[in-house]
Amino acid sequence: MSETDSSAAAAEGRKPRRLRGHKKGAVTCCVASSSRPGVVASSGEDGCLCWFDLRTKDVLFTMEATNQPISSVCFKAGNEDLVYASAGNEILSFDVRMGPQAKPLDTYNYNRDEINQIAVSSKGFLAAADDSGDVKIINTIQKSLYKRLREAHTSICSSVQFIPWRPWTAITGGLDSKLAVWDFSKGRTLFSIDYGSPEMQNGSSGGQCFNPPFVHSIAVSEEGILGGSYKVCAVARGDGAVDVVDLEYELAPAKSKGLPRMADLSLSSKRTDLGDGCGSQSQGNRIHLDYTVGGHTSSVSCVTFSAFGEKGKFLVSGGNDSSIKLWDWSKGFSSETNNSAELVLDIKVNKKVNWLCTTPTDSDNLIVCDTSKVVKVYNLP
Repeated sequence: MSETDSSAAAAEGRKPRRLRGHKKGAVTCCVASSSRPGVVASSGEDGCLCWFDLRTKDVLFTMEATNQPISSVCFKAGNEDLVYASAGNEILSFDVRMGPQAKPLDTYNYNRDEINQIAVSSKGFLAAADDSGDVKIINTIQKSLYKRLREAHTSICSSVQFIPWRPWTAITGGLDSKLAVWDFSKGRTLFSIDYGSPEMQNGSSGGQCFNPPFVHSIAVSEEGILGGSYKVCAVARGDGAVDVVDLEYELAPAKSKGLPRMADLSLSSKRTDLGDGCGSQSQGNRIHLDYTVGGHTSSVSCVTFSAFGEKGKFLVSGGNDSSIKLWDWSKGFSSETNNSAELVLDIKVNKKVNWLCTTPTDSDNLIVCDTSKVVKVYNLP
């Protein structure tokens, strides 16, 4: 048995710590504080926000935020005393210091359909992706609608993130199997990838062929990870695959691209070319992690880069196959190794994974939301 196989097998016996605070329904989302290591917030179908300090046993406090299920939660960049939560087609903001008595500070109702995910940029913009396929960009300083991003997605827009090293750029994914990168100041796309196009299907084995490659979740690496060598995003797909895309390569002018970096590198984790969603053969770079290299056998619901240890070294994915995978992904982009991106851990859990996040601590550093009302905490790696 290889070292990786041994680690994966050992992971099956890992017992999580359980955090109880939600009253009913599934836990839908979680977010870990970067300024207060060990502090975690979770949201649920019960309309509550629960706050945990992993140094203690019990929930710190619970906010009864709304009478609707909460789909997404995030901290304000640079001020984690302020948290945003989406429920239905509205976004609510709360002052964490008010504890369980907190009332909404602001409410934004610019989305016409149910919001699936929200994200906040360092410049104070709030993005909300909804079921119509649109993304609303809100100026939280002026408390007004800044821009409407539309026409890139023909179905539900499931995910949105800002790109931290490009402050006017956002990235979205949808259940039309498309990934789009935007200049949101102008409301136009910079490039897009259609994972459902014949060009994309021909270039790789895909994931599980009986599931469409819907984009369920996107994670963007922080600026400066791993010595500043990588500026990438990870894509959780409905066909069980996880892609890691070199964003800076895709955003570079076409004339400067030339051949892809390390194009001669042979990877079992399938380094392949990306189409641009319009049928052209741009020589983009990605790592493709599917079931043939130990990946998921059903839809991947969430991906995130590790906040523990060397920040960004690992990619964590969770799926509807009730498993969590820990990937040493950067090996697939390195010219100094003949190894491929490596599956480091395979944790079997009892329920489908809704969401996950990591904390910048040495223990209790993986937080998992599944289809139960209990938040699970694991030690990685």
